[in-house]
Amino acid sequence: MPSPDAQTAHLLTESPHPRSERIDELSTLDMVSLMNEEDATVAGAVRQELPAIARAIDAIADRFGRGGRLFYVGAGTSGRLGVLDASECPPTFSVPPSLVQGLIAGGDAALRRSSEHSEDSVEEGAHALEAAGFGAPAISEVSRSTPSGVGTATADTLVAIAASGRTPYCLGALAKARAFGALTVALTCVPSSEMAGLADLSIAPLTGPEVLTGSTRMKAGTATKMVLNMISTGVMIRTGATLGNLMVNVQPTNAKLKDRAQRIVMAATGCDQLRAAELLAEAGSVKVAIVMETLHLSCAVASARLEQARGVVRAALLP
Repeated sequence: MPSPDAQTAHLLTESPHPRSERIDELSTLDMVSLMNEEDATVAGAVRQELPAIARAIDAIADRFGRGGRLFYVGAGTSGRLGVLDASECPPTFSVPPSLVQGLIAGGDAALRRSSEHSEDSVEEGAHALEAAGFGAPAISEVSRSTPSGVGTATADTLVAIAASGRTPYCLGALAKARAFGALTVALTCVPSSEMAGLADLSIAPLTGPEVLTGSTRMKAGTATKMVLNMISTGVMIRTGATLGNLMVNVQPTNAKLKDRAQRIVMAATGCDQLRAAELLAEAGSVKVAIVMETLHLSCAVASARLEQARGVVRAALLP
């Protein structure tokens, strides 16, 4: 067996980039131009993974409908990006913080201070996932939990993130998630990774060598951010958090959001701002306001119609 260092040396993300071998001798303009040219290749790498990303979105959305949640786990840059995406879901889509959660090796302190050694523990990855309450039974399933919780039928999903595809913390979390019967997704930047071998679905944009050898906060990090944006946004669209490109889940809790909510109702129904304000004052919800105005319904009837449509505005508007 090759040593861990030998394995790392052969990773695509750890290979030296021939174009940047003398980057320290370039002018500053040429240096940043080289970085920009390499960044321009990231979207193409992500494009190759769109079918896999779409499969993940559909599978996660289906599990949300059965009471499932989405968990991201990772270490270092990967972990921070997962936590960032999770933390942006509540203000963007007005979902509870428990619906999308981000776990980083070393805990929340690692968001600000490097804790890279924390990624080396398989056991810690498994423990962090279990401690976060991962594996809650699906609404439509009967719990078959053992005293340890392993064996519970769950609708939760784990997306394990590591550019290298071999981070022990992520491998431990994947193994634990599989024991729960969860959907597992590996998001890496190398082909045929160890993590991909453990996961149900693999998303692997091949971003190649970094301008700074092994600095995966660069192209690999950019690709990771793009994929996570697609996953969370796509799942929210599929589960009814939008009408077209309008964020109809917004809650008008301050002046800025009240103005946004009014503009969303105006865009969706064609009413003026005064009418939008009246609708929102009565309905207390952008979704209900839109259904009320579009179908000329009372607040109570519109609310019931939305409930029957499981909160999906477009479905509630169907004849």
